[in-house]
Amino acid sequence: MSETAKASPLRIFGQPKMAVLLALGFSSGLPLFLTSRTLQAWMTKADVDLTTIGLFSMVALPYSLKFLWAPFLDRYVPPFLGRRRGWLVITQVLLLLAIAAMSFHDPRLGLQALAINALLLAFFSATQDIAVDAYRADVLTEREMGAGAGAYVIGYRIALIVVGSLALVLADRMPWPVVYLLLSALMLVGIVTAFFAPEPVLRDAPPQTIAEAVVLPFKEFFERRGAVSGAIVLLFIVLYKYADGIANNMATPFLLQTGFTQTEIGVVLGGVGIFATIVGVVAAGWFIAKAGINRSLWIFAVLQAVSNLAYYVLSLIGNDRTAMVVTILIENFCVGLVTAGMLAYMMSVTNKRFSATQFALLSSLAAASRDVLVAPAGKLAETLGWPGFWLLSVAAIIPAMVLLPFVAPWGQDRPTAAAPHDGETIPAEAA
Repeated sequence: MSETAKASPLRIFGQPKMAVLLALGFSSGLPLFLTSRTLQAWMTKADVDLTTIGLFSMVALPYSLKFLWAPFLDRYVPPFLGRRRGWLVITQVLLLLAIAAMSFHDPRLGLQALAINALLLAFFSATQDIAVDAYRADVLTEREMGAGAGAYVIGYRIALIVVGSLALVLADRMPWPVVYLLLSALMLVGIVTAFFAPEPVLRDAPPQTIAEAVVLPFKEFFERRGAVSGAIVLLFIVLYKYADGIANNMATPFLLQTGFTQTEIGVVLGGVGIFATIVGVVAAGWFIAKAGINRSLWIFAVLQAVSNLAYYVLSLIGNDRTAMVVTILIENFCVGLVTAGMLAYMMSVTNKRFSATQFALLSSLAAASRDVLVAPAGKLAETLGWPGFWLLSVAAIIPAMVLLPFVAPWGQDRPTAAAPHDGETIPAEAA
């Protein structure tokens, strides 16, 4: 057992690399709303029609397609700062410039130019996500992965609060172009962090050609434990958060139909919900450091079902504010657990040589349960009624539970498809 594994879970959180991941999480979360919610608010105030505002959601396409160019970040090593930190700084500088460039647009006069700028912003943001995900996987040992995921998620959530709330407050006091210019300066948090962060050590040579960077990650993944085991891992990643995805997809319609106001839902989700999620990811990091990834995945899966059971109880109670607060508290706490657990698991099964490509592909699969498999949820709710729907959502964890003995046996310390993760780094000045 490594020294990290022997260390106190609280000491794992206290490592400098966790502060680095917190700052990089902030840097990753910062651009997201600038091409979605915040941009929609600006366009609405500029009297852009709703059809056009809706079409602007297409600029987020790079987030779904980032696995297509992830191999470039494994193959090419920038001439400064190393393979991971070099790409971090490149993408963050480009993001700073792209966000600042948004301040030169006026939605009333040039929507095409604004759309191109927003698309570039989303592309650079998705590329930064590839670099951050790879860096996070490379600098952590398995026991640190829960804490690392927690630090990253907390930073990401803070950024969403800043951009989603502070930007709107500022926009009531100054023009939108000035708001975007000010927000662009916040990318300095990531740039400075990347300059002074340690660089992961890569003992094996990176892919030598683009063809290798595309083919070898697949080949290595399926050769590690065999094609069948590899396929089971991929299916597990798709299914593990399915129960959570169903709940998240239908929670707001359910709460509104139960009689809660939009203000009540917004205040509770934005206050209690965010706090509970942060507590959940911290608790997940502590537990993974103490018990390991395997046992954590089992416990978090059960708690995921319990959180949906809370919605079932609320559907029986009806419009009761205390019950609603408790339900959202439970659900968001469990979301924090499950999110950190799945991030830790996906990091553990990536090979350090190809972590950018492999993690991008795995995260795309994980998103399938959130964006695709939950599509029939509304029809199910109409057919079964809310109590029946929530009971079905509890049962949605069963497929993942069936696969758990094959991917993360309770009695073993490491996932069956885990790749080596020594977390070895060199200081920034030596990189």
